[in-house]
Amino acid sequence: MSKHVAIVEDDPDVRAILERCLSQDGYRVTALSSGAEIDGVMSEKQVDLVILDVGLPDVDGLTITQQIRRRSDVGIIIVSGRGDLADRVVGLEIGADDYVTKPFEPREVLARVRSVLRRGHRKETAPAEDGHTLYLFGDWALDVTAQRLSGAHDQSVTLTSGEFKLLETLVSRAGRVLSRDQIMDACHSNDTPAFDRSIDVCIGRLRKKLGDDAKNPSFIKTVRNGGYIFAVRVTKRAS
Repeated sequence: MSKHVAIVEDDPDVRAILERCLSQDGYRVTALSSGAEIDGVMSEKQVDLVILDVGLPDVDGLTITQQIRRRSDVGIIIVSGRGDLADRVVGLEIGADDYVTKPFEPREVLARVRSVLRRGHRKETAPAEDGHTLYLFGDWALDVTAQRLSGAHDQSVTLTSGEFKLLETLVSRAGRVLSRDQIMDACHSNDTPAFDRSIDVCIGRLRKKLGDDAKNPSFIKTVRNGGYIFAVRVTKRAS
């Protein structure tokens, strides 16, 4: 079944452009004009990705992003007329997977949609008979096959697709200093532009979820003029 994308955009022209280009590319699309409608859609239907305008008339798009992220790891792409770095960072920091600035080319949005869905749903294409690959560190276990991070007492921690890919990149190369360029190459496909600050933001989110002290982290350490290193011992295991 084709992926379901919900568009939340109050500008009818932009909404129509997005709906048309996604439908033509084979996606099922639900187009909404207000933020208040997204809860009902997500409670009634399986939604794979949300394209969300920041400047909605009823509820700020950033607030909606936070609300969605508290209960779901669905892909989120923010669309905004505000292209300042600070705005992009805020969007990523609260849990969005990507950020597109208006005006945009429909082909760019399609490329980003494909990339977020590909990163977020790799587990659906994994052969059912394959075993699970686990990375164990401290009290944590990262299940690469199931895309699941669990802590003590097997309690799961929700990760966005970007957070998962970044953590996988770090733990699979534990003990090695990785530059931001190396991390971006590993985390992003060629059709997904990225920028250095997005890596820093995602690192900050991962530290919080791992319970790591931002000022004196144990897991993900900053290497001055170098990048980042996953500094604890990691054991790889198949199950």
